Amino acid sequence: MLLKDKESDNLVKITQPEELYSPAQNTVTGRTQAGQEEQSDRAFQKQNLIFPSGESLPRCWVDAEYRQ
Repeated sequence: MLLKDKESDNLVKITQPEELYSPAQNTVTGRTQAGQEEQSDRAFQKQNLIFPSGESLPRCWVDAEYRQ
């Protein structure tokens, strides 16, 4: 899955999608898609990620208390 980093405007390939779907996790592991070289995995803050279309992540992915 590809998301966009709001700060750098780079695409980020999510390598551990289960972290993304868990509202208890504040970070997700991914790789920046910049240049021709494969980038190393690193942690990204979920609050800084959006879909490439500009939409925010679903609340159930980022807020552990979304049902309240």
